[in-house]
Amino acid sequence: MVKRLKASERKATILAVAKVLFSDRGYHGVSVDEIARRLGVSPAILYRHFPSKEALYEEVLNAIACKRESYVEAVVNSDGSFADVLRKITRIYIESVSRDPDYLRMELQSALEGSDATRQFFENRWRPFIDFIEYSLKELVAGKTIEPVNEQLAAMAFQGMLREALYAKCIYHSARYRNMDLAGIAEELVTLFFRAVGYTESEKCKESPNSV
Repeated sequence: MVKRLKASERKATILAVAKVLFSDRGYHGVSVDEIARRLGVSPAILYRHFPSKEALYEEVLNAIACKRESYVEAVVNSDGSFADVLRKITRIYIESVSRDPDYLRMELQSALEGSDATRQFFENRWRPFIDFIEYSLKELVAGKTIEPVNEQLAAMAFQGMLREALYAKCIYHSARYRNMDLAGIAEELVTLFFRAVGYTESEKCKESPNSV
């Protein structure tokens, strides 16, 4: 006898399958009928839990949002320097995203589809980096610690480097970087970023990737 799933279990199963399909083909590339076939149920079952495909997609995004990283502990346990905080929140982010590469695929699909709401969702996921880098660089310039720099472009450059590393390791599985671990790549990219903006970090900030 086939076990009848509870409503909460059925909903969780639907979300898990929908997430995989949406990440592979995007919102417009997947139909409710296809999701139902993958689950082995009728479309009517899906509509009992979600009134529309749009509602299902939004719920998938909400599930991702609920797993959003918390950087509070990293900041509290840092020495307060720009270098230490950025290194720590970068490690937390890459560890979180690498555990769930479907998130990256959905980000790519949303960029191709041009949905404003979806694009805004993924932009907000990067917001802690953007805001922290821009604010910190302004302070460093004001304190004459570094030479004047366009903080917005610098933040965009950092985001681009980190995103490309995640794509190369978690999506493309590039042979070029096969012998490099993601944490090590991220650490080196942070170092290169500091050099690019003319920031010199203290030796105590240069911790190993496994120190957090």
